[in-house]
Amino acid sequence: MSDTIADMLTRLRNAAAAKHKTVDVKNSNICQGIAKVLKEEGYIDAFDVLDDGTKQGLIRLVIRYTPTGEQVLREIKRISKPGCRVYRSVKDFPRVIHGLGIAVLSTSKGVLSDRQARQQNIGGELLATVA
Repeated sequence: MSDTIADMLTRLRNAAAAKHKTVDVKNSNICQGIAKVLKEEGYIDAFDVLDDGTKQGLIRLVIRYTPTGEQVLREIKRISKPGCRVYRSVKDFPRVIHGLGIAVLSTSKGVLSDRQARQQNIGGELLATVA
């Protein structure tokens, strides 16, 4: 597998659409960073790093739903891909659904949401948008 980020986002999107409580994705530092951002922004309830006997391991994400059972994670889209990287400065960050969604960025300070990156005034690679 060459794109672990796209695999993580696809598994999360499919599990949320199928109303699963949890989803397991391959472990990597960037995937842990994305999971941390999604938890801080309220799109997932929790995540745990699991040892499945392999060298890489797994991350178990607990998906958040509204009290009526609707999914909180409505849309998640990969922007920067291995064949076409997308970098943005602070002033060029996209406003996802006019500020209601978030953009996930890989910066020199780690994986951050667009709000955190604006506060720290640093740009980076635009990994995904979440609404």
